[in-house]
Amino acid sequence: MLPQEYRLRHEKDVKTLFAKGRSVFGSLVGMKIRPNGLLVSRFAVVVGVKTAKSAVDRNRIKRRVRAIIYAHLLQMKGGWDVGLLPRKEALSAKYAELETQLLSSFKKARLL
Repeated sequence: MLPQEYRLRHEKDVKTLFAKGRSVFGSLVGMKIRPNGLLVSRFAVVVGVKTAKSAVDRNRIKRRVRAIIYAHLLQMKGGWDVGLLPRKEALSAKYAELETQLLSSFKKARLL
């Protein structure tokens, strides 16, 4: 589980991130990033109903993405708010493929 200090929890922060953040898109995951002025980076994973109709599927995608973030947390640069938007293809992708795409998106955004 992602520690509480690394979670982007407040609705105001999430709305600001998606309104004013810079976009980085990969084939499986889209990302919005914005500086937050803190020592740590905070993450939010948002999976809409259009991505997966079933709550079970939406939660599975979120768990996988959070597990990848947790595994690479020490390598991440601090000071950013990151909103992750998995696409439909993330549901059928294997874990290793999702991890590769997510890490390449982080590198593209200069967070690794």
